[in-house]
Amino acid sequence: MSGVHLTGHGDVDRLVYREDIPIPVPADDQVLIEVTAAGVNNTDINTRLGWYSKSVDGATGEMSDGDRSVDVADDGSWSGIPLTFPRIQGADMAGRIVAVGSSVDPKRLGQRVLVRPIHQSPWSEEPVTIGSEYDGGFAQFCAAPSRETYAIESDMTDIELASFPCAYSTAEGMLHRAGVTEGERVVITGASGGVGSAAVQLAARRGADVIAVASTSKWDAVRALGAHELLDRSADLVAELGVDAADVAVDVVAGPGFGALLDVLRPEGRYVTSGAIAGPIVDLDVRTVYLKDLTLIGSTRQDRVVFENLVSYIERREIEPVVAATYPLSAIRDAQRDFLAKGFAGKLVLIPHARL
Repeated sequence: MSGVHLTGHGDVDRLVYREDIPIPVPADDQVLIEVTAAGVNNTDINTRLGWYSKSVDGATGEMSDGDRSVDVADDGSWSGIPLTFPRIQGADMAGRIVAVGSSVDPKRLGQRVLVRPIHQSPWSEEPVTIGSEYDGGFAQFCAAPSRETYAIESDMTDIELASFPCAYSTAEGMLHRAGVTEGERVVITGASGGVGSAAVQLAARRGADVIAVASTSKWDAVRALGAHELLDRSADLVAELGVDAADVAVDVVAGPGFGALLDVLRPEGRYVTSGAIAGPIVDLDVRTVYLKDLTLIGSTRQDRVVFENLVSYIERREIEPVVAATYPLSAIRDAQRDFLAKGFAGKLVLIPHARL
């Protein structure tokens, strides 16, 4: 089959497109998925770069081609467990079941499916991410646990469906953990990106009053997703909003703007994060946390209900896909460069069966 091997941590030259990769054979409890579309995500790029390593303290975009000044081999994955190479990445995928393991109901054959990106490991107590701890969707076929492979009925295209699993489950997981409810004011950073744009839609779906932070060139696209108020990414949030102005901050940016997000939260407000694209090391005035009785929430692991709910939202058309561009899988290097350039709103999607 055709697919992309990640041959080690590093720059895009570590992504090697091949047409001679063996088709995986599903284990007893697995299904074999013919992958029809696969989304591009921060987690795939972060893993390729080794950005999750504790030795890295800069933004994802700072780890540019040729900058390999740190050794990330021992803890470059999100879990901190060394990866084995080659690895087929791809946490996002849509497709159809074409074979099943011996313990899986044959009635699953032909189902249109999405895979829950982060889920319980079958071999340990820790969670795993598809495309990280085992091979994922950057190939024509992928074997995944049947229990984590969800049938979906939708009139959306496979390309549209592939834009949902990773980014939207991450965003929904954040809102779920923070307990966002109707009428609350929610500040969302990185609101034009995959997770950020998902969070805007999903928070609006909950009836929240959404304040979206994004480049002005992308305001129209973000407003269409349900944002009630828009601020430029370079804005002084305290000057624009005032102190104690929001109930929840949903953050995937971190970096220099971290402190301002805590300042604009009301007493007993909640801050939730699942990323740090502007840099993982921040300045924190602990007095702000305890004097305002703030709750700081990290969000990676997800309750099963998060993905179950997401599938139901898609099927009821309560959220809409935002696909900025598509690429043949063989152009994955171009897709990841474009992803890091951040010149778009929404998601980029790879098509395994397309050719240049």
